[in-house]
Amino acid sequence: MTRTGLPPIVLSRRDHDRLSKLLDGAAATLDAAEYLEREIVRARIVDDDAVPPNVVTMHSRLEYSDDRNGERRVVTLVYPGEQDIAQGRISVLTPVGAALLGLSVGQSIEWRTRAGAWYSLTIRELLSQPPTEDPPRQ
Repeated sequence: MTRTGLPPIVLSRRDHDRLSKLLDGAAATLDAAEYLEREIVRARIVDDDAVPPNVVTMHSRLEYSDDRNGERRVVTLVYPGEQDIAQGRISVLTPVGAALLGLSVGQSIEWRTRAGAWYSLTIRELLSQPPTEDPPRQ
């Protein structure tokens, strides 16, 4: 639920497929899994090489701001098991991680937490976006 409507988002086919498989194995009761599933369902899916360079993908490093207080954070969006808050590595299976996925620089997203509070963030800068292809195996 939002007060302003959800912004359009873009996902690479690779991220879509991997995250869909992740959700198949995630506990259905996880709030963050529900957030992520809603984001995946509403996303525009594009070929891996067609992802715009300003879109947050898995393993992107970015800066976002908390729209309530203006605080800025630099984070990397990662899969569960790769997260490390001290290193700024946020799992896509958190509400903030799910919200970041697929947004473009300048876009904002708002949602209501289970506790009833409103949360909003804005993507300020995309510092790096991983290659669209997996590295060759040796």
